[in-house]
Amino acid sequence: MRPPVARHHPQTGALRARPRLYAPSPGWSISADVVVVGSGVAGLTAALRCEAAGLTTVVVTKARLDDGSTRWAQGGIAAALGEGDTPEQHLEDTLVAGAGLCDEEAVRILVTEGPDAVRRLISTGAHFDTDDEGDIHLTREGGHHRRRIAHAGGDATGAEVSRALVEAVHARGVRTIENALVLDLLTDAEGRTAGVTLHVMGEGQHDGVGAVHAPAVVLATGGMGQVFSATTNPSVSTGDGVALALRAGAEVSDLEFVQFHPTVLFLGPEAEGQQPLVSEAVRGEGAHLVDADGVRFMVGQHELAELAPRDIVAKGITRRMLEQGAEHMYLDARHFGADMWEHRFPTILAACRANGIDPVTEPIPIAPAAHYASGGVRTDARGRTTVPGLYACGEVACTGVHGANRLASNSLLEGLVYAERIAADIAAAHAGDGLHARVPAPVPQPGKPAYPLLAPEARFAIQRIMTEGAGVLRSADSLEKAADQLQGLHTEARDALEENGKTAEPGVDTWEATNLLCVARVLVAAARLREETRGCHWREDHADRDDTNWRRHIVVTLHPDRSLAVTTTGTADFPPTR
Repeated sequence: MRPPVARHHPQTGALRARPRLYAPSPGWSISADVVVVGSGVAGLTAALRCEAAGLTTVVVTKARLDDGSTRWAQGGIAAALGEGDTPEQHLEDTLVAGAGLCDEEAVRILVTEGPDAVRRLISTGAHFDTDDEGDIHLTREGGHHRRRIAHAGGDATGAEVSRALVEAVHARGVRTIENALVLDLLTDAEGRTAGVTLHVMGEGQHDGVGAVHAPAVVLATGGMGQVFSATTNPSVSTGDGVALALRAGAEVSDLEFVQFHPTVLFLGPEAEGQQPLVSEAVRGEGAHLVDADGVRFMVGQHELAELAPRDIVAKGITRRMLEQGAEHMYLDARHFGADMWEHRFPTILAACRANGIDPVTEPIPIAPAAHYASGGVRTDARGRTTVPGLYACGEVACTGVHGANRLASNSLLEGLVYAERIAADIAAAHAGDGLHARVPAPVPQPGKPAYPLLAPEARFAIQRIMTEGAGVLRSADSLEKAADQLQGLHTEARDALEENGKTAEPGVDTWEATNLLCVARVLVAAARLREETRGCHWREDHADRDDTNWRRHIVVTLHPDRSLAVTTTGTADFPPTR
């Protein structure tokens, strides 16, 4: 099947009224030069750089400042910091992992600007583990041919990065609004960004639905792992940024490439929600993947065995599970000894023991679980989306860095590098053409809501549908069933609103469920179209990679009537966002 090719039409001029969530009208508002939505490494880095450039900056975050995905990152930050390592070698490893769909220029930016970005993070206050000589201790993870992973607290890198950035935000007096769920993008009469609407959840300076008026909005909302039943993502990762961008008319790309982390602590077949991660760094230090008989099944499947790129390891584990009718495999690191476990991996050791497993004396039961979205809101090298004034960085964005499969520990680095580039672009626009020197007047929103809300229990239905139909293993039949079930939820809610004006009561649970349905529909639509196996997209009915027809990106937009437009780029290159 030859895919349809998109005709690119950057957004200009006045736009038709866009879909928006059913919500009360804003009861309060504040103004700023830039609003950053999200408080992980990408959001806080962007905010600090914008504030340093003299821009009035507001950070909006869904929970507390340190409650996002960043603090859960165990492995570390990948950068060419070690002796003998080079950005070119890091580039090569990233391109291999991305399976032909990385934007090489985006990756080159990442690996060349990355080392200095890490040093600036250290100057901000982050403390990384060092060796006896005082140099940063570097380890290795899957897909890397060199030790280039900087880590902190053994396996608590994300927590340390989050701590340093949160302290810097407080020290510099950046204005923050915590416990606030972003709802929709505001635009002016020319279709440019004019801020966001948001709901503060009863804790903080404001309460209820309000607005932050700003000519620049940076989405750094993290991932959408909660679209699946089992994930390493925290409960706040419900795809809010991608859903907001879609409703605003932005292009979303590569959403079918969801990385399933190979080694997540198996808590039983009925376990749902956030699951404990067993970092790839454990394999980097020499742990082995084995079946119930102790056989190392990854040997011979790839030159790097257990340290192959994550998609290959996840597939290897899943294949072995299917062959043996098993619910999980094992990660064996008993040879580490108690001292290494306690000092190098204290967080993982504690999580295992809290669930009745002692990795010092027994293998760890593991299985793949949803971990990272390689795709997201499409951006250029400066983080600009197809909606003027709207930026995206971190997991919510598709910069082209990750391609079809993210290389381990490139995510924190991407957040650092591209957040800095976004801040530089906003500052230049503010100082240059003056467009960012004023707060635009948002176009009044229509009185009748255009996007119905789902009942809170729909969240669990969506997760079951996605896990069964669009998980590690996918096929035309499983994806068709998932698409039909998701469309049924969408149609039921739409018809209830259009026919009798009924919708679920506005609130955090219903907004999150509605956002999850939005991103789930897009993910499944893209996965159905891509009839090949590439990276972390594994089609049982199309087992081979097809560069002739599918070395290109799938781009999805949401029409004002809430239908999806699903097309592809003509080549592996992205068209301009402007």
